[in-house]
Amino acid sequence: MFGNRSILVERARPDAIRNYRGAAWLAVGVVCFGAFMGQLDASIVTLTFRPMQLEFGAPLAGVQWVSLIYLLTLVALLAPMGRISDARGRKLIYSYGFAAFTLASAACAVAPSLHLLVAFRLVQAAGAAMLQANSVALVATSVPESAIRRALGVQAAAQALGLALGPTLGGILTETAGWRAVYWINVPVGCVAVVASRYLLPRTRQFCPGGHFDWPGTALLGLATTCLLLALSAAGGLSMPGWAGAGLAVMAVVAAAGFAVRERSARFPLVPHAFLRSWRLAVALAGALCGYLMLFGPLVLIPQVLAAPGGEVEVGLLLSALPLGFGLAALGADAVLPRGLDNRYRGVIGGCISTIPLGMLAFMPVPDTWLVLLLAVAGVGLGVFVPANNTVIMRSATPASAAALGGLVNMARGIGTTLGIALITLAVHASAGSAAAGPPVTHGARLAAVVLAVAGAAATLTALAWRTASGRDGSVPAREEAARAVS
Repeated sequence: MFGNRSILVERARPDAIRNYRGAAWLAVGVVCFGAFMGQLDASIVTLTFRPMQLEFGAPLAGVQWVSLIYLLTLVALLAPMGRISDARGRKLIYSYGFAAFTLASAACAVAPSLHLLVAFRLVQAAGAAMLQANSVALVATSVPESAIRRALGVQAAAQALGLALGPTLGGILTETAGWRAVYWINVPVGCVAVVASRYLLPRTRQFCPGGHFDWPGTALLGLATTCLLLALSAAGGLSMPGWAGAGLAVMAVVAAAGFAVRERSARFPLVPHAFLRSWRLAVALAGALCGYLMLFGPLVLIPQVLAAPGGEVEVGLLLSALPLGFGLAALGADAVLPRGLDNRYRGVIGGCISTIPLGMLAFMPVPDTWLVLLLAVAGVGLGVFVPANNTVIMRSATPASAAALGGLVNMARGIGTTLGIALITLAVHASAGSAAAGPPVTHGARLAAVVLAVAGAAATLTALAWRTASGRDGSVPAREEAARAVS
C-alpha cells in the first residue's frame, strides 16, 4: 500500500506482528479506534450548530445539512463500499477510508463557507463509509470463529464510549477552542490510525468475485436510502412541505422495489443473491435496526422532556448512562453469561432487559437517580443484544462476503438511528396539540416510550426467530447457501 508497490495492492504485516500471539486483537484494536472516532464524530457535531449559525449567518434549516448530508451519503455508500472491499481488499479500502476521512476533517476545519463545509462533509462521509463497511468484517475475519461475538462486543463497547464522550467533549471543545476544533481533533488521530492499519491489519485472504460493478443497483439503492432518510427527517421536523415528505416516501418505496428487481436479475449484483434469498438474514438485520433505534431514541427524548437544573451539561451526564451501560455489557457479557448460552437466548435476554426500562420512561418526569438507573439497565440489555445479533449476521455467509455483510449491518444502524430520531421527535411534537391528554411533555414521553417499547419487543421477536430460521443460532444454513452462491 505504501512504498514501491502498487497503491492498489494490500501489503502484508511485518513478520513480528503476524507471528505475535495477540496479532488478531491488535487488528481488533485498530478497528475499535475507528469505531470510537466514528461515534465520537457523529455525536459531537450537533453541538456545533449554534456557533456555525452565528459565524455563517445561516438558519438552523441550513446548518442541519452539515449532519444530514453526512448521514445520507454514509448510508447510501455502505453497501457499495462493502461489495468493492470484498472484491479489492478490506484492509486496502479501510486504510484509504481513514486517509479520506482525515483529509476531509482538516478541510472541514478550515471551510470558509457553509456550502463548502457541507461539501467537505460529503467527502468525509465517503471516507466513513469505507471505514464502516469494513469495520465489522475486519473484526469477524481477524479472530477465530469462537471469539467473534467477544470481538464484536469489544467493538460495540468502543462505539459506546465514543457516543458517551461525544457530547461532553464537544461542549468543552466548542466553548474553549471554537467549533472548528471539533474537526481538527480527527486529524492527528486519523494520521496515527492510517499508519496503524498498515502495520496491524491482516491482508484479505478470501475475495468475492468482482465482475462488473452494479452501477444501476448502486444508483437505485442511493435513491431509495436518500428518499427514505429525507422522508424520516421531514417527519421528525425538517423544514419541508407535507406533500414533499409524502412524495419522498413514495419514491423511496418505488426505488427500493426497483432495487430488489435489479438485484435479482443482475449477473453481478451489489448485494449477493444468497443474501436476497435469506429471510434469516433479513430478520437479523431488522433486529439491528430496532437495536439502534432503541439506542438513539432516548438520546433524543431525554433532552426534549427533561429540564435539568444544571443545564445541558447535566443532561449530557445523565444521558451517558445509556452508552456506558451498553459498553460495559458488550465487554462483560461473555464473562458473566454461561459460555454455552447461544446467540438466540442472549438476544432474547438482551431484548427483554432493554424493553422493560425503555417502556418505563412513560412515567417521566422521574427523579434523576431513577432515570440514570433506567437508562443504564436499557444500555446493559442492548449491550447483550447487539453483539449477539451482529454475530448471527456475520456468521450467515463466508468470509469472502464479510464486508458486504458489514455494510448491511451499518446501513441498518444508520436507518435505525434516523428512524429513532424521527419517530421520537414526531411523538414529542405530536403531543403539543393534545392538551386533553395532559401536559405536552408528559404525553410526549408516553408516546415516545411506547415507540421504544414496541421496537424492543420487535428486537426480542427477531431473536426468537433465529433458531427457527436456521438451526442453533441462525447462521449455519445461510452460511452454506452463501458459500454455494460465491463458489
